Amino acid sequence: MGINLQKGQKIDLTKGNPGLTKILVGLGWDEASKSKSGGIFGGLFGGGGGSAPIDCDASAILLDAQDKLTAKDRLVYFGNLQSGDKSVKHSGDNLTGAGDGDDEQIHVDLGSVPGSVQKIVFVVNIYDCVKRRQDFGMIANAFIRVINPVNGQEFCRYNLTESYAGKTSLVVAEVYRHNNEWKFAAIGQGTNDASLSELIRRYQ
Repeated sequence: MGINLQKGQKIDLTKGNPGLTKILVGLGWDEASKSKSGGIFGGLFGGGGGSAPIDCDASAILLDAQDKLTAKDRLVYFGNLQSGDKSVKHSGDNLTGAGDGDDEQIHVDLGSVPGSVQKIVFVVNIYDCVKRRQDFGMIANAFIRVINPVNGQEFCRYNLTESYAGKTSLVVAEVYRHNNEWKFAAIGQGTNDASLSELIRRYQ
């Protein structure tokens, strides 16, 4: 069993795991039950059986020492499944979040991440959220976890338990360099960015 982190907590990844060079970052979420909250969703969001499924998209943003995104190929998402240096790779888009386990996965080869990249930020946004009138108050059981892809060992997990009603994007967590080692930090910051393009402006 991995360590369950709370918002703001950090954990060493490589320092206590000699030889670790690759990690798998899994992100998951479920659509909250319409039957439990149908009154709110039906009134405010036009919910009900005919509404569009909530399509959450996970992305990784590779930043330099100034927390800046310096090149387009350092944004890894469903439209660009690997970074230009091929150190970060996305498993592909999941359109509904249905089912158990990870909905989307991002593979990180820590040993191949360029020295100019100091931090990898993991974010989730709701696709077409304005048109579909959807926000993270309609999402449940969101989490991020870090796994050793060699043996399947889960290092840590962060369950996003607070309410993100009204928020349309989440800065979930980050993996970053510290004293020549890699660490993981649980962030859980909700934002009102309506798209990934809006979200990455924070880092430009």
